[in-house]
Amino acid sequence: MARDNDTGRCAPCQAAERDRLSTPPAVPDSFWDHEPLRAALAGRHLGQVIRAYRHHPYHGRNPLPQSVVAGWLGITQAQLSRIENGPALVHLDRLAHWAIVLRIPPGSLWFAVGPDSPVSARADGSRAAPDLGRRTLLAGIAAVSAGAGLVGATEDPRPRRIGSADVTRLNAVLELYRSVDYECGGGLLYREVARFAESVYRMLDWSHWPGLTPRLVAAIAAARQLAGWTALDAGRHADAQRHFAAGERAAMSGDDAPLAALIRYSQAKQLQHLRHNQDALAALRLAHAELGSRATPAVKALLWGAEAASTAALGDHRSALALLGRASDQFECVDPEREPAWMAFYDRGELLAQYGRVYRDMARQVGTHTAQAVQSVEDAIVAFGPANIRSMVLNEVGLCSALFLADEPDRAVSVGVRVVEQSRALSSRRVVDRVVNLRRDLGRHRHLPAVADFERTLIARAAATV
Repeated sequence: MARDNDTGRCAPCQAAERDRLSTPPAVPDSFWDHEPLRAALAGRHLGQVIRAYRHHPYHGRNPLPQSVVAGWLGITQAQLSRIENGPALVHLDRLAHWAIVLRIPPGSLWFAVGPDSPVSARADGSRAAPDLGRRTLLAGIAAVSAGAGLVGATEDPRPRRIGSADVTRLNAVLELYRSVDYECGGGLLYREVARFAESVYRMLDWSHWPGLTPRLVAAIAAARQLAGWTALDAGRHADAQRHFAAGERAAMSGDDAPLAALIRYSQAKQLQHLRHNQDALAALRLAHAELGSRATPAVKALLWGAEAASTAALGDHRSALALLGRASDQFECVDPEREPAWMAFYDRGELLAQYGRVYRDMARQVGTHTAQAVQSVEDAIVAFGPANIRSMVLNEVGLCSALFLADEPDRAVSVGVRVVEQSRALSSRRVVDRVVNLRRDLGRHRHLPAVADFERTLIARAAATV
């Protein structure tokens, strides 16, 4: 071995190992004593832990590529870059799963990994279903709601006089449910959120100071909107319509036009999913009309981006691109401090995702803008925050479609196989529907063996959800 080789292994052995790294290597106990790794673990930042892991001298003179490690973790290289350089992750499902994948010693971690953690490893090293941990989390949120008197432990809470603190607690519980929705999908969440939303809806009849009414009504309308959104994500379309209608009534009664616009946007997303794009446009245009001067830049961008998607699906590409331009202009004017709290989900990733949808429809209908379709979705995936798992998976589905349309079937299949697996970890019927619908874009590549195998995988995934 060369004098400057401090890894304990010869160069050919290192090269051979790097070539076969389809899974993380078994490393010695001393691996975890490397100072950069110890510092990253002490800092409780798993992204920095992964970076220190990749740069460990055990792997040789060159660090492990992000693309290799991202493959182990089931994400893209761009996502891993954001995780390494962004804020620390706090979602236990991901933390525990990645710690298991990298075989980090439990004693070095700041969270539990084992039978009682949200994610545990099977005997074969694969990821166990996280539903048990998620149900435990939901039970904890429900217990918080009951303890705050927002829902009853066994029956509806008894009417009482409520105050500002109750509305604050209501909004805090909603934020907890939203965070689970972003990460897990609506299937597992819907029943809990629907029960919560219907229970707090009755609070409108409880006694309270008149000045509290606008905040109370807004919180209750937001609860119904979230119940409708999780119902949509779970494929329960009739329930979604019912919750959206109740939320819209509450928002309008409280003269909260921006919140009513969010609910109309949610209705439009449901109509788009069902391919009723004319109806979606009607809902979005009504939202614009009712907002008037109360529209904030983020709300305008949200509505115009959604309108562009339906307009493109209906074949009016010039108007769709003009709408995207208006949405982009408004996005540049967004001041988060002046936007409603419930608009926090809307970021550059959401805007770029709409660009991807428009360009994909143009590619399907007239065969143009395939490169822009691929680039927009790749940029959207990079722009999404690491907590917004479902949106990233949905856009990976969009990337797979765009790659088929751009005549890159090998890359498309690689991404597609990944999203099929990712869809199993989300309780989202909407994601599954989008995954299965990939069949419409692979048509002209069906003669390729890899694409034919992938189509059989999609057929099996569809059959498993019936």
